Order: sequence, then structure tokens, then C-alpha cells
Amino acid sequence: MPPIVIGIIVVVVLLVAIIVTAFVSKTVAINNYKQLEEAKIGNADEKAREIIDDALKTAETKKREALLEAKEEAIRTKNEIEHESKERRAEIQRYEKRVLSKEETLDKKSEALEKKEAKLNAKIAELDKQKEEVEVIKNSHLQELEKISGLTAEQAKEYLLKSVEEDVKHETAVRIKEMDRQVKEEADKKARDYVVNAIQRCAADHVAETTISVVQLPNDEMKGRIIGREGRNIRTLETLTGVNLIIDDTPEAVVLSGFDGVRREIARIALEKLIVDGRIHPARIEEMVEKAQKDVESIIREEGEAATLEVGVHGINPELIRLLGRMKFRTSYGQNALKHSVEVAYLAGLLAGEVGVDVRLAKRAGLLHDIGKSVDQEMEGTHVQIGADLCRKYKESAVVVNAVEAHHGDVEPESLIACIVQAADTISAARPGARRETLETYTNRLKQLEDISNSFKGVDKSFAIQAGREVRVMVVPEKVTDDDMVLLARDISKQIEDELKYPGQIKVNVIRESRVTDYAK
Repeated sequence: MPPIVIGIIVVVVLLVAIIVTAFVSKTVAINNYKQLEEAKIGNADEKAREIIDDALKTAETKKREALLEAKEEAIRTKNEIEHESKERRAEIQRYEKRVLSKEETLDKKSEALEKKEAKLNAKIAELDKQKEEVEVIKNSHLQELEKISGLTAEQAKEYLLKSVEEDVKHETAVRIKEMDRQVKEEADKKARDYVVNAIQRCAADHVAETTISVVQLPNDEMKGRIIGREGRNIRTLETLTGVNLIIDDTPEAVVLSGFDGVRREIARIALEKLIVDGRIHPARIEEMVEKAQKDVESIIREEGEAATLEVGVHGINPELIRLLGRMKFRTSYGQNALKHSVEVAYLAGLLAGEVGVDVRLAKRAGLLHDIGKSVDQEMEGTHVQIGADLCRKYKESAVVVNAVEAHHGDVEPESLIACIVQAADTISAARPGARRETLETYTNRLKQLEDISNSFKGVDKSFAIQAGREVRVMVVPEKVTDDDMVLLARDISKQIEDELKYPGQIKVNVIRESRVTDYAK
């Protein structure tokens, strides 16, 4: 055989052998895999059966546990329900007992109310009887009153209604008059404000000149004695006189400040007497002030008599002469009121001589035309009204009274003498340097300060000092307590704010002082 064929055959045999070997190995591998898988399946089945058995056992155990828990919960719930029911029953029993006790109480109260009602019915019946008796007595008394008075019930009623009507009319008239007065006061206040605004520029110097007095001292050591221990001497002097003492660096001098000339003169004389005497203490100050008051009264009377003699008018009532003397310490717009009155009397006499009327009567009217200014700071009303009332009171003639009333045009002049007094007053006031308007406004404001303070209950007296920057109020200790003083000071300050116009601020100083006096015998 050819070698090629042999080679082919060998190759074919080799291929067949390889194929058979591969087939056999594959078959063996498949069999081995099948065996392994079957073994795994067997193991899985066993594990599955084991898991199922364990699951069944666990489920049975949990079932038993759940049944036990359910039984325990049921028993616990049952016990709670039984306990709650017991408490409810006990509470219901308590409520029943309470209701029973309340019913018993209500029964008792109803019995008591029935008894009270029976008593009230008896009292009502008794009251009805008493009313009937009272009505009978009332009718009998009315009949007796009608017999005694001679009036029937209707007539008495008409009489009472008329009386009430008259009272109402009187009250209405009083109120209308009061309203008119308030309206006039408001109008006067506004007018004064307008005047103050117009003349305010020249107020300061003039006020300082006309509201102070200077007392010379022998040495500066006297100032300490005047002040006294803890200021008691100066306080006593200021309290008694109503004048403010200014002790400053001025060598050997003390300044007395106050708008009332009479008070200032009393303080000046008293202080000079104390300086001469040398004994300065509160009791001595009181004594000297009393003496100074008597001295000033003598000076006032002497000045009034001197004025009547100077003018040549006689037969004037002594009280009018005294009031004329007071005018020496009164100024009007910077012009001394007494000197102004004397000047008006001279001018009125000259004019009366020129026109041919009674010269003496004209002088009399001119001298008395401003007599109201002597007390206008102590009485309500204008100096014209006050002066006319004073002249009527002291029996002056109708011509003089009319001249006083008409010298500012408040009423119509009824005689030529009244017109002459008007002209003389205007000439005296209008001459160069005679008057300055600020003083009148200033003194009016100080007077208003004192009037406001004096209007309050419990105030004894008050003094406007420090050029109107302070008002010193003295109260009655028995009527005003220390607590009341606080409210009083506040009320006075409030009323001053409402009623006055002023620059800066005003100090309200309320003083309450108790004194006990005894005598050693």
C-alpha cells in the first residue's frame, strides 16, 4: 500500500480515536455532573424538610405564646373592668348619700321658709293695718294743718311751688351774674396781657427801683446776727412782714424787697430799731415789728393830714385821711399815688377858678379821686368802684362821688367838677416823666399771686416776694396737715399756671408752723 494511503488511514484512525475519546470523556463528565446534581438535590430536599420542620415547630411555639398572651391580656382587662366598676359603684353610692343629705337639708330649709313665709304674711297683714292707721292719722293731721294754716293742700302746694320758683329764679340770676363776672375777668386778663406785651421792655430797672429799700448796717458782723442761728431771725422777720431780706456781698447794707410799700416800710423801721437795740432774736423781732406797725400807722395819719392841709381841704372823715396817708406807700405806673392826688387837687382848683365853679369842692374831689388805690390790693373791684363806695360810706357829697366814679369814664359825669377832675388827672399823668406803665402791671401780678394763694382753704396769709418769683404761703396748722401741704402747693402752682402769664418760673413755698405760748407767773 502506498504510504500516502497508510498516512491517511493513520490520520483517520487518529481522528476516530480522538472523537471516541472525547465522546467517552464527555459522557463520563455528564454522568459525574448528574451524580453531583442529584446529590445536591438530595441535600436540598433534606434541608428543605428540616427548614419546614423547624418552621412548623417555631409557628407552633409562637401560636402557644400568642394564646398565652391573649389569655393574660383578657384576664388583665377583666380585672381592670371589675376594678373600675367597683369604683363607679362606690362613687355612685357616695353621690346617692350626698343627694339624700341634700334632700334632707332642702326639706329642712323648705320647712323653715314656710315658717318664715307664714311670719312674713302675718307681718304684712300687721303692716297693712298700720298703714291704714297711719293714713287715718295723716288725714286727720292734714285736716288739722289746714285748719291751723287756713290753706288747703292744693293752696299749700301752690305756695311751695312759688317759693321754689323764686329760689330757682334767684339761683339762675346768681349764676348768670357769676358767668358775666367770669367773662369780664377773662376780658380784663387778656387786656392786661396786651398791655404787658407793649410795655415789657422797660420793666426791669423800674421794678428794682420801686420795690426795694436799703438799710445801712454799722458793720458786716451785723449780717450774721440778722440771719440768726440756722436762719431763724431772718425767717421770723420775713414771715411777720411779708418782705424778702436780701443779704449779699454789699458792704454794710441789707436790701428789703417787696411790692407792698407799707410792708416794706414796717420791715425797714423794725430792722433799724433792732440794729440800734442790738438784741436780735424772734421774740424781740415780733415786738419790734409790732412797734414798727404802730409807727407806720402814725406816719400814715400824719401824711394824710399833711396832704389835706397842703391842699387846703378840711372836714374830711378821719378814716379817709388815714387812707390818704396809705397812698404815700402806693405807686401807680411809677408815680406816687399821694403826690399824684395832691397834684390833681391843685390842678382841679386852678381849672375850677378859671371856669368859675367851687374851687374847694373841686380840690376835694381831686384829692379823693384815687382814694380807692389805698385798699384796692386788699379788696375786689377796681379802684374807681372802691373809691366811690368809700366816699359814699363816709358821707361825701354826690358831686365828689360822681367825680370819683367818672374820672376814668366808667360813668357819665354829672357836673362840671367831674369833668375838671378828669382833665386834671390826665394832665398829671401825662406830663413828661410822671408815669411808667410797667409798675402797675407788675404790682397787679404780685397781688394776683397773693389772691390766688389766699383763695385756698386753710391759708392764713401769703406774701409774694423775690420780685414775683416766689410766693410764701402761711397755713393754719390745725386745718392743714403735712400731707395736705404737698397737695396745696401743687394746687396753687397749677392755678398760677392757668391764670397768670409770667417769664421763667414761680416758686410756691408752703410753710406750716406750730407755736405754743405760756407765761411764767
